[in-house]
Amino acid sequence: MPNASLLPEELIAEILSWVPVKALMQFRCVSKTWNSLILHPTFVKLHLHRSSKNTHILVMYKDINAEDDKLVTCVAPCSIRYLLENPSSTVDHGCHRFNANYLVSGVCNGLVCLRDSFAGHEFQEYWFRFWNPATRVMSIDSPPLRLHSSNYKTKWYHVKCALGYDDLSETYKVAVVLSDIKSQKMEVRVHCLGDTCWRKILTCLDFHFLQQCDGQFVNGTVNWLALRKLSSDYIWRYELVIFSYDMKNETYRYLLKPDGMSEVSFPEPRLGILKGYLCLSCDHGRTHFVVWLMREFGVEKSWTQLLNVSYEHLQLDQFPFPSTSMIPLCMSEDEDVMLLASYGRKEFVLVNKRDNRMDDIGGFDGKYYWPYSYDYVPSLVLPYRN
Repeated sequence: MPNASLLPEELIAEILSWVPVKALMQFRCVSKTWNSLILHPTFVKLHLHRSSKNTHILVMYKDINAEDDKLVTCVAPCSIRYLLENPSSTVDHGCHRFNANYLVSGVCNGLVCLRDSFAGHEFQEYWFRFWNPATRVMSIDSPPLRLHSSNYKTKWYHVKCALGYDDLSETYKVAVVLSDIKSQKMEVRVHCLGDTCWRKILTCLDFHFLQQCDGQFVNGTVNWLALRKLSSDYIWRYELVIFSYDMKNETYRYLLKPDGMSEVSFPEPRLGILKGYLCLSCDHGRTHFVVWLMREFGVEKSWTQLLNVSYEHLQLDQFPFPSTSMIPLCMSEDEDVMLLASYGRKEFVLVNKRDNRMDDIGGFDGKYYWPYSYDYVPSLVLPYRN
């Protein structure tokens, strides 16, 4: 490209900052100058800022490997537009397969945090990898986090993990919340991308988390559902709250559930992210499936009921309780159409709120197991320090 040098470098950077990641990865071959520019932290940040948001999600699910019949973890970046039209074929396209031990612990700015573990005689060891699906670059393993069963609750559902971003230090961090058996307190440990250690950040009073392990990153915080213990007139009771850890300030607080939401039922409520907002989906009275959206993070009055649909309308059995859980995967830009994964029917269900219509648009029986979705944007973010 002999005429490329005729353009000022600032103008080249401006033009390239609007180009999709896939093309930019090819453009790195144009010259050493372009390669250095595309991978430069300043350009990576500019490109991320200009990338279209709420156009993609990351879907994780379990599948059976046809070669050896072993369970594998599958991760697929998906276009929301194509997913709403044909979820099965969209998920299949661009799917990446990992060892079944790997789980997605969080997604942030196009960076995916993968967790692996090893069970020893009297300990459980966890380590993490950072991976960018768009550039197909993966980090090496993080330093291991070893938990001795005499000190900590080590089962997978007791160890809560999340990936987030500290915009003050411009650092990606993995936060892990642990339950200390001896002190009966919760402990937050943090590993920063590129570091060689884990730091113990804070401790707080012990409380009960719900089973969902992956925390949801929004507005500089990572969030999990929990039960806070309250006392009233010598009677103990529990209140559903959101435990919210601030990545930048290294503090925590509790957020209240939506008014009108019933207490914890079975299946358990689940936190997620829809269109960049914190999302809470749950069963209501064993008759309806409800989805809430927190329009303004941290403001309890901003909870908005996005969906309230009966199991009868969804053609699901509701006695003695909903057969198994449902989760929202994504929704259209105008919020009129939502894609659900129904574990009871093993199908994708498209809910059209405007027409009050439910459509089955493909099953995942024998193909997809337990699909979950994460907020995702294709980016150039590197899974290591540059």
